[in-house]
Amino acid sequence: MVGLLASVKEGALLRLRPKVMTVSTVVASLLPIMWSTSTGAEVMKPIAAPVIGGMVSSLLHILVVTPVIFYALRSREIFGGKARTA
Repeated sequence: MVGLLASVKEGALLRLRPKVMTVSTVVASLLPIMWSTSTGAEVMKPIAAPVIGGMVSSLLHILVVTPVIFYALRSREIFGGKARTA
């Protein structure tokens, strides 16, 4: 079981850098659109806001939610339906 937990942590850490780089690039490129007051900004702001929110929430989902769900399902499979706390 220790191997499973270590594998899940290692997998999450391996995905950390590429995901953070992608999210930071997208957010950095959309922030000027969010802060803009020039012509056409009223059209672009409603597009930029959900994209920024989606990128930040996907970062949390990939780095926290997915490993926790995987660990719970895999540990249940290993121990045959018995819940085990770490």
